[in-house]
Amino acid sequence: MTAFEKFMLFLESEMETPLCYGAFHIVALILCAALTAFLIWKCKNCKDKTMRWIIGVSWVIIVVLELYKQLVFSFNEDDLTWEYNWFYFPFQFCSTPLYVLPFVAFMKDGKIRDAMIAYTMTYSLFAGLCVMAYPGDVFISTIGINYQTMIHHGSQVTLGIFLAVHQRKKYSLNFFLSAGIVFLGMLILALGFNTIGNKILPDVGFNMFYIGPNEPCTLPLLSMIYPLVPWVVFFVIYALGFSLVGALIAWIAYSIYKGPKKKAKTVEQNENY
Repeated sequence: MTAFEKFMLFLESEMETPLCYGAFHIVALILCAALTAFLIWKCKNCKDKTMRWIIGVSWVIIVVLELYKQLVFSFNEDDLTWEYNWFYFPFQFCSTPLYVLPFVAFMKDGKIRDAMIAYTMTYSLFAGLCVMAYPGDVFISTIGINYQTMIHHGSQVTLGIFLAVHQRKKYSLNFFLSAGIVFLGMLILALGFNTIGNKILPDVGFNMFYIGPNEPCTLPLLSMIYPLVPWVVFFVIYALGFSLVGALIAWIAYSIYKGPKKKAKTVEQNENY
């Protein structure tokens, strides 16, 4: 056995599979909430350079952890062999921060970067919230994967809320609509991956974003809708459903930011009478 194989076996060290809202999950929720509160307290008005640094470091961390995940799921500890597991190819709804955050951290300020920021604080935030609130079967017996899962999805929540506060002065209808355009682009890419992937590797079962016409959707609620309607109808329901949730998060963020401003303006007008 090589040193690297020993290292891989170490990375696959096991624990008792955590329970939903068990000790491991609750600690992860507390840490996520604490880090979010700390960032808002210390950095809500930080310079753009500082915000970029926070996003960039976070992106590097989740990329490293994703590489670890890909290694673990491609290594067979029983016979020490390697075979890439395409089921875990990182292009699911929750994987999008891997591709979006570099635009936020490193791209010059402009409409494209604003669209990525809006996406991170709406759609990506929602994806992270779903897993943090109900991990379901994402918890397994591998220690490192459980940490990777909580750090990855927790960062979606933390960075989404942080950007919602830090970028509050950019709020506008076009700003939030741009997030929907990014989401639509992700769906189109996912369909392309599914189409090409299933032709090249028909036995793999490519199902990025769980919207493939040839593979069942396993997401909560949508898994019940998938077998009941034609695929086109399912796709429309999927796209509209996620977009409505993204719009709801945008509305909540807008209301929280604009509410105090309107109240202050009303008080000022009353004082002038």
